[in-house]
Amino acid sequence: MKARRKKFAASVPSMAMGDIAFNLLIFFVILARAQDDSHIQWQAATAKTVETSGNFRVSVVIDVENQYFVNGSKTGDAQLASTIESLLGDAPAGERTVLLKVHKEATANFFEPAIEAISEAGGDIVHILEKEGANE
Repeated sequence: MKARRKKFAASVPSMAMGDIAFNLLIFFVILARAQDDSHIQWQAATAKTVETSGNFRVSVVIDVENQYFVNGSKTGDAQLASTIESLLGDAPAGERTVLLKVHKEATANFFEPAIEAISEAGGDIVHILEKEGANE
């Protein structure tokens, strides 16, 4: 005698598919906004006392080869102000923080134009340093 198998009909509710699609969308948006600065060679300058910087909208890096990077993308010094201004958008005062990361061996003729460009764009400059003795 042959036993009959029960057939199970499984269906995925359409509401669950919408939730899954929404979660995937959020996941990919977050991944797209992540900044990968691993290709930039940068070593922070040091100071005796250091404070935390809080939230920021824009990051400007001057690497070991004196190249400018805005939010991880290589940028020329002529485009710094316009790039920073477009990234800051119409953010209100207090939310226009720009992190300035300058390699410890960079000279003034490279970081002064960056400071000027951030000021032109209306950004609030936060210079990134490491506490003295932190690397020892």
